Amino acid sequence: MSEKLQKVLARAGFGSRRKLEEIIEAGQVMVNGLVASLGQRVTPKDAISIQGQTVTNTPSEEIPCRVILYHKPEGEVCSRNDPEKRPTVFDNLPKLQRGRWIAVGRLDFNTAGLLLFTTHGDLANALMHPSSQIEREYAVRVFGEVDGDILNRLKTGVKLEDGMAKFSSLKDGGGQGHNHWYHVTLSEGRNREVRRMWESQGVKVNRLIRVRFGEIYLPRDLRKGSVRELPPKLVAELGSSVDLNFKTYTPHKKRTEKERYRS
Repeated sequence: MSEKLQKVLARAGFGSRRKLEEIIEAGQVMVNGLVASLGQRVTPKDAISIQGQTVTNTPSEEIPCRVILYHKPEGEVCSRNDPEKRPTVFDNLPKLQRGRWIAVGRLDFNTAGLLLFTTHGDLANALMHPSSQIEREYAVRVFGEVDGDILNRLKTGVKLEDGMAKFSSLKDGGGQGHNHWYHVTLSEGRNREVRRMWESQGVKVNRLIRVRFGEIYLPRDLRKGSVRELPPKLVAELGSSVDLNFKTYTPHKKRTEKERYRS
């Protein structure tokens, strides 16, 4: 069975389909020793490489899907390799004998909290696609005067340079003085969107933590810089939420500790 080249590359974790289309058009992908063309279809028998790296074309249904939760600290980037040699979120992930970890979205350098990784590119792309409308929840601490008018504008819509944006929900989280916590939710993942929304109202964000992605919560006992594997049942449910079915991965050792992913 043949598939479009960019779909195969995305499933293997080499980037989004849009970004991969640019790489293909730039002549940086080879199929059977020849420069690939955009829209080209390939099969598992074809030899594929991207920017000098060999690509394993494993059919989607044959890839055991794993998902891990990572508690990202502030001060890490979401790139595999950083030109400035800063720590990356990939430094603390468990090693894989086969495949690679693919980040489900990103958190900026100064944002902490829940970040999901999977071995299955189709799942990562489906979860990140705007049509999935998966809700993200953040705990945000702001500095500055916040009145009812500001809160109403943030809930009804504010204009940013890349279009209108609003919080699906906004709840008071308490605080003292000029520092105050709020819990906000969004159903999209634009770059620095939470920070930019508050800044559009003259309010500075000084702490930002993602605490939920869809139905998956950041476990209270998961320390910064640590990972935890999502049980196969929840992985399957996560796939079903975006209309995907796949093999799930079962660890060799049974977990004995109680783990909480939902509240």
